[in-house]
Amino acid sequence: MQNSKPLVVTPTLKRRFICLVYEAFLLTAVVMFALFVFLFLTQKLQGGPVQEYGRQIVLFLASGAYFIHSWTGSGHTLAMKTWRIKLVKVGHAAVPFKTALLRYVFAWGWVFPALAICYAFGLTSKAQVSAALAINIVLWGLSALVDRDGQFLHDRLAGTRLIQLPKPVKAQKAKAAVS
Repeated sequence: MQNSKPLVVTPTLKRRFICLVYEAFLLTAVVMFALFVFLFLTQKLQGGPVQEYGRQIVLFLASGAYFIHSWTGSGHTLAMKTWRIKLVKVGHAAVPFKTALLRYVFAWGWVFPALAICYAFGLTSKAQVSAALAINIVLWGLSALVDRDGQFLHDRLAGTRLIQLPKPVKAQKAKAAVS
């Protein structure tokens, strides 16, 4: 009898968006810690260009370090592990550093176009920036609906994919199976 269940299952959009929200909370903690260290080390340079541009560089680098380290190591961040989602690259045991770096840069598509539009048109109010970001996030998320494998655009561009991991076997079921 043939099993009709596919070997690799793509997580649902709902599951990926819930994971994305959880990821935002975790990333906030990572970035806040990195900014705390940066501001502590540069406290004598208050208001200078080092602090002004340095904060943005720290945000980019700390976020990148968090994601790239997670993806190249276990294949998932803490949020992805919680939601049983893993990043893979077909033909590789682990996601290569270069691939993870490309995915990180391409993943800025979730927010960068909105930020560029806000800058270009002088949109600075919280409502304007929030609306631009919301529209951008929805449009980027919808890219999974037009992909044949249901992957986001940054995964398609980087050559990666998100897969759904199976539920872990409960300890009692495992014991019963051994007996």
